[in-house]
Amino acid sequence: MVDRSFLFLFISRVARSIALAYVSLSIPLYLSLLGLSVINVGLIVFGVIAFYSLLSPGLGLLGDRYGYKKSLIIGDMLPLFGITALSFTSNINLVIPLLIITGIGGGASGGLRGLWSPGISALVASNWRDEKERVKKLGYLSSGASSASVIGSLLLSLQPLIHKPAVEEYRTLFAVAAVLMAISVISITIVKEAKRPKKTTKIMGKKSFSYILRVIASNTVTGAGIGLAVPLLPLWFKLAYHVTESQIGLVFTISYLLTSLGSALASKVRGNTLFVASITRLLNGVFLIAMALSPFFIMAAVFYAVRGFNAGIGAPNRTAINVRGISAEDYGAATSIQGVSTRVAQLSSGASGILMDIWLPLPEIVGGVLQIAGGYIYYSLLSKVRSE
Repeated sequence: MVDRSFLFLFISRVARSIALAYVSLSIPLYLSLLGLSVINVGLIVFGVIAFYSLLSPGLGLLGDRYGYKKSLIIGDMLPLFGITALSFTSNINLVIPLLIITGIGGGASGGLRGLWSPGISALVASNWRDEKERVKKLGYLSSGASSASVIGSLLLSLQPLIHKPAVEEYRTLFAVAAVLMAISVISITIVKEAKRPKKTTKIMGKKSFSYILRVIASNTVTGAGIGLAVPLLPLWFKLAYHVTESQIGLVFTISYLLTSLGSALASKVRGNTLFVASITRLLNGVFLIAMALSPFFIMAAVFYAVRGFNAGIGAPNRTAINVRGISAEDYGAATSIQGVSTRVAQLSSGASGILMDIWLPLPEIVGGVLQIAGGYIYYSLLSKVRSE
């Protein structure tokens, strides 16, 4: 049962990653093409993240009571609807609300963008109880998702080959992304869940809540850094180095490949899981600052690609740590609240466009500093739990 379920869970994350990698990269560029300023693009991303942050806790609680598969299906149905609609219209008065109410284009555009949705961490934690096995499964999922994201970024690079007006090129590939999201939904319906403890608390127990507060403290700082630095990154590359969509797509393609490699190696990295999770989060910030200060496009691209490899190693280890101190009956609520803390912090994306308008490197530098601080806080708080 578990192996078959993991296969379809893997297929779902692969299809979802191709779709969302393309959409996440293209939305800032697409909105700019439709005539919006960089400040307005940042504000729209703010709205997307805000709405999704309100939705996520409800999906987590739904998963605890009725199954994480249901929360995953609902979480995928919304972007499926939104991306399908985007393939039919480019009316800015429709595009903006579509992005917001379906959660499209908000948050990080990294290689693991398609992996995470409300319920995925909880489902993995519920089906695989051993921490080493969790890291291994999450490593496979992370590697598969980031490898698939390469296809999404290549779609952006190959988009000019469609030979249509620019808006029509985007809409054609939005239709392709919609088909892939449909495959993700269908695959999730075939996944089976292991039996888990009956929910006895309204939201979560005190022990679980105490643990996630420590995770949230780090997630809030790190998420603020991600919000400033990452959602508008495709547009940042274009403005900073005057490069084409094809070149931008190539940067993310290389980054996603290295993220995949890092995720595949995550379970083989020896040492303390918490230390690996913390140091990789800290280094994510270091690489952002180095990228922001790079005088040449190739140098910036290299720093971002190396950051992708580092992120790939860190993500599975960090996810395993995030559920270490949580009761099995609280997985859905706890992981969703953890995710919400990151998402709410990413509302800093509203300021990203403003900072970019002041000085292009500024959002990347400030975002990098916050990620460095988040890595330190993560280790400091969670190592105390272990020692206690």
